[in-house]
Amino acid sequence: MPRTGRRPGPGGTRERILAAARSDFSNAGYEGATIRGIAAQAKVDPALVLHYFESKDGVFRAAVQFPVDPAEFIPRLLAPGLDGLGVRLVRFFVETWDSPAGSPLLGVIRSVVGNDDAATLMREFVQRQVLGRIARALELDQPQLRASLAASQLIGLAMLRYVVKVEPLASARTDEIVGWLGPTVQRYLTDRDLAKPNPSSRGRR
Repeated sequence: MPRTGRRPGPGGTRERILAAARSDFSNAGYEGATIRGIAAQAKVDPALVLHYFESKDGVFRAAVQFPVDPAEFIPRLLAPGLDGLGVRLVRFFVETWDSPAGSPLLGVIRSVVGNDDAATLMREFVQRQVLGRIARALELDQPQLRASLAASQLIGLAMLRYVVKVEPLASARTDEIVGWLGPTVQRYLTDRDLAKPNPSSRGRR
């Protein structure tokens, strides 16, 4: 049977769309970027963007080269409840980065140094797509602050472990890293007193 529907376009179309998406997401942020804007930069029909990536989330995830859809793994992380969430989250990221499927993502992490576009994509993905969704699902105050603080730990870990290769992080076992960072990420995500003013800081300039 012959294939029906829109032709996928000439060779290299997918790569042009991804290049345009990285530029658009970097310049406008996730909220400001649009399928139409990405298509215009790539000089393709917007339907082709959807043909290759299905949605704005899909093209964003492909631009960052993250091997797993957050919509699939976040419910699994949240399912057991609040207890141990930070540990599960740190373990998930380390195991993903260390797996063969995580190799393209490590390329993005390494390119963050000296590349503002890559840095913006990585920050937006971890903060908005992953941690922002988790914080909103927990229905706690200041989800953006919580996501930002947790992202600082995870992105910092990625930089020190895989790019700068600072010991003992570079050669540490997964269980060790989870034990070190899991409780901190847990506090950022679930401590109800996190956003309250520190009394000891009052009166300081």
